[in-house]
Amino acid sequence: MIRFVEQNIQGVFLVENFTAQDSRGVFVKTLSVDKLQQNGFTSPFSESYYSKSFKNVIRGMHFQTPPFEHDKLVYVTEGAILDVILDIRTSSITYGECLSFNLSSFGSSVLIPKGCAHGFLTLSDTATVVYNVTTEYEPSADKGILWDSFGFNWGIESPIISERDKGFPNFKETHFFNNEDFNYRSFRFGRK
Repeated sequence: MIRFVEQNIQGVFLVENFTAQDSRGVFVKTLSVDKLQQNGFTSPFSESYYSKSFKNVIRGMHFQTPPFEHDKLVYVTEGAILDVILDIRTSSITYGECLSFNLSSFGSSVLIPKGCAHGFLTLSDTATVVYNVTTEYEPSADKGILWDSFGFNWGIESPIISERDKGFPNFKETHFFNNEDFNYRSFRFGRK
């Protein structure tokens, strides 16, 4: 049975996946539409991606701006990561706060609502991370926040980071959040 555990940032859920293991290997159920709907999620997934990263790689902090923002379901199929979520919804009581989770293969997933930035640090030699999102990728809306600018301690001194991610603006200096579109009226999935 899949179980949703609501977190301190409204709309973020740790999803405890159903896992069965026997002599053949492991079976993991990562998605239940009924459980998603019971927890307020109304939008269907539009795209699914996966990335493979090496140890000490940080990817993030990524998000898409309105009207292309998306809810996201993230899980690991191989390896282990430190998954990080930052609330960038200006009307949220947890605006500017972050959460982190240790995710690994055969473990939990994280459901991330619109209006949150996402990133992760690879803890294992390699990690494969799957992202299911509710909108299609839109290059003009693809934005980010500098990984070390919002007060989170990643526990690493010299991570491997792409030039693109190194060039993201500092959280306190970003202009995105002055936009009315970041003032979410509802924290339920699939709606503003």
